[in-house]
Amino acid sequence: MAKLILSVLCLACVLALASAQSASNVRATYHLYQPEQHNWDLMAVSAFCSTWDANKPLSWRSKYGWTAFCGPVGPTGQAACGKCLKVTNTRTGAQQTARIVDQCSNGGLDLDIGVFQKLDTDGNGNAQGHLIVNYEFVDCAD
Repeated sequence: MAKLILSVLCLACVLALASAQSASNVRATYHLYQPEQHNWDLMAVSAFCSTWDANKPLSWRSKYGWTAFCGPVGPTGQAACGKCLKVTNTRTGAQQTARIVDQCSNGGLDLDIGVFQKLDTDGNGNAQGHLIVNYEFVDCAD
């Protein structure tokens, strides 16, 4: 009986952790990282995560567009570095995966302009200067 209770508690914890790694209706602004113009160099753009991730191979740094993360749900600081988010524009349904390379203070995401533009399929976000998005942490498949 004790093993069953422990198993149920462990399952509940895993499910709670999994569901706690996403957020809805989050404000996403854009940032001019422009990694392509900086050879995907985290040091060149002074990204917070460069302390830990600057020496990752180019294939790792360039696999996804970049974002700063300060969302309401998920890890913060160094623990967020290198993680990936599936970001969905709530207005259009457009989706992009972005890698966390920086931190921010706007309470949401600060997407590289390239990621922002791919999500902003109707131009509404550009007109407003922000998008409303949902995000969830996903496996980067590195």
